[in-house]
Amino acid sequence: MNKQIELQDLGSKDYKQTWDYQEQLFKGIVETKIKNRKEESLLPTNNYFLFVEHPHVYTLGKSGDMSNLLLNESQLKDKGATFYKINRGGDITYHGPGQIVGYPILDLENFFTDIHKYLRFLEEMIILTLAEYDLKAERSKGETGVWLDVGTPFARKICAMGVRASRWVTMHGFALNVNANLGYFDNIIPCGIRGKAVTSLHVELGVKEVSIEDVKEKLLKHFSELFEAHFFNCR
Repeated sequence: MNKQIELQDLGSKDYKQTWDYQEQLFKGIVETKIKNRKEESLLPTNNYFLFVEHPHVYTLGKSGDMSNLLLNESQLKDKGATFYKINRGGDITYHGPGQIVGYPILDLENFFTDIHKYLRFLEEMIILTLAEYDLKAERSKGETGVWLDVGTPFARKICAMGVRASRWVTMHGFALNVNANLGYFDNIIPCGIRGKAVTSLHVELGVKEVSIEDVKEKLLKHFSELFEAHFFNCR
């Protein structure tokens, strides 16, 4: 099993370009797995973890409801935003500046073959990271992602998640609001869940800006501990 993960920080990058790049890495891993099974070889499969920040974009998962996007094409243009229907699970979400988006592209056979456990580990990584900022983050039953003040009228989501997996290879991932402009969430029904707010780390801490690099460092620390993995950077 290969528990080495190549870390790539893509900076600010267009959503579609990043999606295409994810697909490229994803297909490379799947092709190696197919070759191993056909030829009974033992080629190691690669693992990747991408950090990226997207320009304003709304994405709708394969089971999502178009009515949860509250803008038409002209209004999207006015907002400087784009929209894509994509092949992850989940409903609609927003990505934009001030948000840490993480795409683990892993061969889960290098770690464990359990999608439920994978999602819970991603949530736990966020929960442990936010605890370092003295925030009590939690799961909300039946609602993938990470929340604050669960079970109260003030429940609010701080991290959305949506993944795709095939042949135990993952893509897509999580979006953690760090310094996000929350006004863009007013244009959707986030994750198709009505009546619950969205928040950002800088709002919760009452500061103008939180260091993105500090948050990334904490996320990687907890991810590596949970998955018993080692990151390396080739770029």
